[in-house]
Formats: sequence, structure tokens, C-alpha cells
Amino acid sequence: MPMVKKSHGYRARTRSLMSKRVRQRGLSSPSKVLIDYEVGQRVDIVINPGFHKGMPHRRYQGRTGVVTGLRGRAIVVDVGLGKAIKTLIIRREHLQPSRG
Repeated sequence: MPMVKKSHGYRARTRSLMSKRVRQRGLSSPSKVLIDYEVGQRVDIVINPGFHKGMPHRRYQGRTGVVTGLRGRAIVVDVGLGKAIKTLIIRREHLQPSRG
């Protein structure tokens, strides 16, 4: 029997994934938030650890999805996960237009 309980939190085991390098710390440029996304556009999910609101789960880091709607300050994105298609509500800080 282990002496300490295992952590099962939403950001468990994300020490390197959700931390910035020393020279990238602080807020990112506002131009990233001003990008207009359209329904049907492909977007990459790149988690910005400087913004906690609207942050997707770490399993979606690096995945590509399709914009299916707009919801206030957030974007509705459909992402494939195995055989399932997940619908995520993500804020713009964690998205970027897909180049591929």
C-alpha cells in the first residue's frame, strides 16, 4: 500500500506541458486573440499556460479540430479522439489557425 495518495486533478502530470520557458513568461501578444475564426476552419490546439480560463484538457494539446461555432469569447471545436468526436469549448488564447 503506497504511503501517499495519487493526484487525479485536472492538471495532474503537466509540469512541463503547462509551464512556459523563462523568456516566454508573461502575457502573449494581443494579436493572437484578435484572429477571426470561421465555422469550418481547421485550428490547432496549443495550450497557453498563461491563461487558465477556457483551457482544454491536456489530452487535446497539439490536436487539430474544426470550428463548429462561436460562443461568447470562446470557440466551439470538434476534435477526434480515437473513434469518438469530442466537442470542446476553448478560448482563443489556446487556438491557432492550422497550417496543414
